[in-house]
Amino acid sequence: MSDKNLLTRILTDTALSRRSFLKWSAVLGGAAALAANGLSIGLQNKAAAATEVAASTGKWIAASCWHNCGGRCANYAYVLDGVVTKQKTDDTHPDSPDYPQQRGCARGRSQRHQVFGADRLKYPMKRKNWAPGGGKKELRGRDEWVRISWDEALDLVAGEIKRIKDKYGNTAIFVPGGSEIGRALNLYGGYVPSYGTTSGGTLHASKTTVLGYAAYTYVMMNDRMNHRQTTLFVHWGMNSTASSAGNPTFNHLQNKKGGAKIIYIDPFYTDAAQVLADEWIPIRPATDHAMVLGMAYTLLTEDDPKTNPLIDWDFLNRCTIGFDKDHMPKGADPKENFKDYVLGTFDGQPKTPEWASEICGVDPQRIRSLALEIAKTKNVGLGMASSTARVQNADSWPQMFYTFGAMSGHIGKSGSFTADGYYHSNFSGLSGGTALVTSGSGGLPSVGANPVEEKSADVWTVLPKIPGTRLNHVWMWDAIVQGKYQAAKGEWKDLNIQLIYHGGSAKLQTADGMSKGIEAHRKVEFVVSHSQILTTNSKYADVVLPVTTNWEREGAISGANREIGFFWASRIAQPLFEAKDDIWIAAEIGKRLGLDAAKINPMSTAQQVYNQIAGAKVLKEDGKTQESLVTITDKDVAALAELGVTVKPQTGRVAIFDLKEKGFYQVPRKPGDNFEYVAMKTFRDDPEKNKLPNKSGKLEIHSQTLADIIDSRGWSQIKPYPAYNPAKEGYEATFKDWKNKVKGEYPLQNYNIHYYRRSHSVFDNILQLRRAFPHEFFMNTLDAAERGIKHGDIVLIKSRYGQVIRPVYVTDRIMPGVVTVPHGAWVEMDEQSGVDKAGADNILAGPVATGQGVSGWNSCNVQVEKYSGAVELKPDYTWPQRIPLKGV
Repeated sequence: MSDKNLLTRILTDTALSRRSFLKWSAVLGGAAALAANGLSIGLQNKAAAATEVAASTGKWIAASCWHNCGGRCANYAYVLDGVVTKQKTDDTHPDSPDYPQQRGCARGRSQRHQVFGADRLKYPMKRKNWAPGGGKKELRGRDEWVRISWDEALDLVAGEIKRIKDKYGNTAIFVPGGSEIGRALNLYGGYVPSYGTTSGGTLHASKTTVLGYAAYTYVMMNDRMNHRQTTLFVHWGMNSTASSAGNPTFNHLQNKKGGAKIIYIDPFYTDAAQVLADEWIPIRPATDHAMVLGMAYTLLTEDDPKTNPLIDWDFLNRCTIGFDKDHMPKGADPKENFKDYVLGTFDGQPKTPEWASEICGVDPQRIRSLALEIAKTKNVGLGMASSTARVQNADSWPQMFYTFGAMSGHIGKSGSFTADGYYHSNFSGLSGGTALVTSGSGGLPSVGANPVEEKSADVWTVLPKIPGTRLNHVWMWDAIVQGKYQAAKGEWKDLNIQLIYHGGSAKLQTADGMSKGIEAHRKVEFVVSHSQILTTNSKYADVVLPVTTNWEREGAISGANREIGFFWASRIAQPLFEAKDDIWIAAEIGKRLGLDAAKINPMSTAQQVYNQIAGAKVLKEDGKTQESLVTITDKDVAALAELGVTVKPQTGRVAIFDLKEKGFYQVPRKPGDNFEYVAMKTFRDDPEKNKLPNKSGKLEIHSQTLADIIDSRGWSQIKPYPAYNPAKEGYEATFKDWKNKVKGEYPLQNYNIHYYRRSHSVFDNILQLRRAFPHEFFMNTLDAAERGIKHGDIVLIKSRYGQVIRPVYVTDRIMPGVVTVPHGAWVEMDEQSGVDKAGADNILAGPVATGQGVSGWNSCNVQVEKYSGAVELKPDYTWPQRIPLKGV
């Protein structure tokens, strides 16, 4: 359906005026022949429409940029009589390094195309060949769609939930990813949930045990103002320009301008490296651990506390356990100390730079010189992206990274830090420490625990097994197909999933083993999906329920960086067509299951939003005490009461409706203010008084707890100290004969970069982003020449688990032996050949569970050849949009 057809549907579904028509014609950028659709307004051209629209006055409204890129920057929509005509980002104050604007990227500025695009789902629909029990299940993903009413859709979904529960029990219902439907299902006996490492990779269990902090807490990074004292930054695997567009790159650029040296270690010479790096060190994926072991060996063998001090023995002795045999935890084998492992005292293999180089591909002299440069420089910032932890068998890598930071003296000091997830998101804004602005609680009461899980638990620290029934993201689709899953080491249980309910996630698209996922979706009896667009989840469903975007809801609170805390987005438009909120759907299904809808949906979205705003706090200038962020007057109370919102008067820093108009409050910064944060400083100063929140209270270079957690899962084993474990599909696995270096069937290492066109998989449907950022496959010049491949050729990329085709971008910016398929393309499977022409990364990544159940996307071996098949591959911006109900 074209934009003009969408325009017709919008206008015929709403009260249509000449002004409304002209606005929409101007917005969508072309002539609109509405007379042909039964409307006697006639043909209007873009210029005439724009002229009349310009005579009106609209308003900029704080809008949500809600997708999970980690940015969540400022976004404003210009609304003219209910129509969004344009967007902008932050211009609320002059931009400066101390007080930067919160600027959005191309994705956020395309948000209106996401909300008002021609491919928005308008009505509930079901698969034409669906019937109770599944019907023709093999047609999922390629069947026709039939429009149905909301009553029919809700009755159908509730009926299938009841039928499947009655026949198979609650453990036959699977909800992969969080969703409001869980509130209803918890009251209806529960469901099987999923768990996984997702973005954080092995940081989850490793950081929780080694340091005692959750994966997404930024306690290890200094505040951005303190970064100005740092003279050397060394980053493993970070590309902030693509993965977290917004302020991180801008903030880091100030360090470069201030004279700091910046080194990037990455398989790809990324755009961030081009902007920021003084040096790029190419490295093979999944081998960072080996490189840093070679650096640790250098320090151990060249350190002399008197004549050549390279190691921070004071910090190691006071603040860590397990570095050497004299500082082991009680009851541990003294031979299991890190120092002797590095020196090869007991295994006979010293972890020399030469040993490391054979694995990681970095020149041994550069490994050695980099280690010395870091150890001899006073103020160093060490950063590892979580991408380096999204690797099979990398459970010990974060522990290794922290250990090297401790050795080299860069933990707990002003100007120095050792930070994981360094560029993971703009939540940090390249700035560690607790938020200066925080939102309050929404106040939505819990409906109680999920009975199928037996009890609430932290899946990363619970021993010896995960309680209840949960499916790990890596092998959940395989478990459904096989009818069994591994609950714990040596403990296999039968599984009979017959209903997959997709609520607020994109798990079929974004989890490992998509080919197996499609097979699983064609096996079960019923699949339902909430969706704004026909995503991969919905494409393979039986019933699809159209849901609102954040722009159509009663406001939204989304996380931001340390100096903002959150963004407050207002409603931009009324719900389009028949789209409904997820929580409304859950309550309506609950009613049909005999549940109390008021328990499922007891509070309006507006009330929850204003609860968060009323409870928001901001740090005072003393840097210690907080005050309320917003002032609420009696007049405000009365105005909100008319909207059904209850709040109390209070005094704060800014007026509540001033905050609503701007959308955020940013704490002004300046050098020397009281908001500066030095990570781990109090711990370093007095580790006995300020213990870490883990078992020992110290940085655990020896962590039996971590080793036990990994062992309890049953997929692999690790040592309590950070020993190197090759990925199942790492560099070593590209050889059929490692000793003689004979390559195997899949000789290239594929990993997945984040890409400008998408936030994970979101925005892949936006045509202007498709055209601006083609989904290309990157390959080194030498590897291409060896295979007779030229730049722009269509190539076939094959793994053990699937195959995709893509145009190739031949470049020297990527290391030889390494290729990359960018993350998040929406699968478009050619059923006859079994080839995905979209280049979906998870068609190539397989269900390979290791360690804590990590999604090892950055460890996948492939072969590449020039494509000679029958599938035609045109530029994907020319592909038809996914519009399932054409002409409706």
